[in-house]
Amino acid sequence: MERRRAPAANRRYRQRRFWDALYRQEGAEPREWLGGLSRFLPELEAELRPGDRILVLGCGNSALSHDLHELGYTDVTSIDFSPACIAAMRARYACCPGLRWAVMDIRALAFPDAAFDVVLEKGTLDVLMVDETDPWDVSPQAAAAMHRVLAEVSRVLRPGGCFISITFAQPHFRKPHYAQEAFGWSLRHAACGDGDAGAFHYFLYVMRKGQPLDPPDLALGRRLHQPPPPPAPPPPLAPPDDDEDYLLAIQL
Repeated sequence: MERRRAPAANRRYRQRRFWDALYRQEGAEPREWLGGLSRFLPELEAELRPGDRILVLGCGNSALSHDLHELGYTDVTSIDFSPACIAAMRARYACCPGLRWAVMDIRALAFPDAAFDVVLEKGTLDVLMVDETDPWDVSPQAAAAMHRVLAEVSRVLRPGGCFISITFAQPHFRKPHYAQEAFGWSLRHAACGDGDAGAFHYFLYVMRKGQPLDPPDLALGRRLHQPPPPPAPPPPLAPPDDDEDYLLAIQL
């Protein structure tokens, strides 16, 4: 069956020129995808330690890196593939020498192995899925792109370090990508939100390098690479009801 195509507008989120144009217009004025640090600070602080070397993927013009710095986490490296973004953020936060900024592709991190204690992303990996129309049946291209990024994250994490991913993606859609034995980490998640009945919830995933996956998560990860089951055959036609037998006797 041919896959449906995502709306053309979705594809712009994967294009550097779209983000460059946006950041040239907005500069470093904070824009928060999924909300600011205060929305998930209790969950995040449980995973962070003073002195942690933190890498923020796809920082955009979020104030997250600066807010972490203000809380005492002063060793923060932030990357984005938009030169316009990084130039604006470097200028805005020049007063914070512990904040480092670099233009970089998350698929090819220019850092040595085990360089960070914490890797953090907030909505960045969702961009890898903008072309998808069925979250139950992700294309091989999207799955491969996600795997490539996660393999890089695992590589730059030290043993015992953690990867924290904050996203709207629900566990049954995102956990199979994270629960890959090759990455060498455990996986758990928590639902977060403001408590309002009409508010969307988001999810915070924590992957701890050097700890094993639980068997159910391991099984989830293995299913990601299995071909989808063939479609079920159509049900047999039901015999006509007695009340409809007269239709068979009509001679047309």
